[in-house]
Amino acid sequence: MPMTFQLDPPIDPALRDDVLALWADVTNAGGAVGFVPPTTPEEIRPEFLRHLTAVAEGRTRLLVGRDADADAGAGAAGTVTATAFLTYSQHRLMRHHLWVYTVMVHPKHQGRGYGRALMAAVADAARSFDGIEAVRLTCRGGTGADRFYKACGYQEVGRVPGAIRVAPGDDRDDVHLMLPLTAPGR
Repeated sequence: MPMTFQLDPPIDPALRDDVLALWADVTNAGGAVGFVPPTTPEEIRPEFLRHLTAVAEGRTRLLVGRDADADAGAGAAGTVTATAFLTYSQHRLMRHHLWVYTVMVHPKHQGRGYGRALMAAVADAARSFDGIEAVRLTCRGGTGADRFYKACGYQEVGRVPGAIRVAPGDDRDDVHLMLPLTAPGR
């Protein structure tokens, strides 16, 4: 599984276009990343710009995974195929936890270990941040994402029934998960 990861890549037009295209592709394949299908990069752009503002302000860090597989097709090698945003807790009593959100792997790479590689890179990045002892995330229930995160070592620590309204009559649980980076009490 040839992927390379970069924390805090330079934000240039090519990267912005790659992430927007990835976000739309993931959403349109049924991924639970803040939108429901059908969507377009233009519909996603305002949310992405909010993410980039947080990056520019130093509140959030961007981790990108690039497909280094030359066999992936013309122009695909080196394109962004996975992302995660890591953000510092703004609550003064929770600054030892890091939040991860908008976790995406391109649909054509799912089932090939890219997601596990991304989550391992998230944990590695989090360990490099001063004072971070755990990574937290939430996911939409009913998608199987919680099973995936549990397989990556995350523990379910809470669930809010019906907190996410995907469509009228389609409410999903907001599942809270955590990955301890240090042994309890350390």
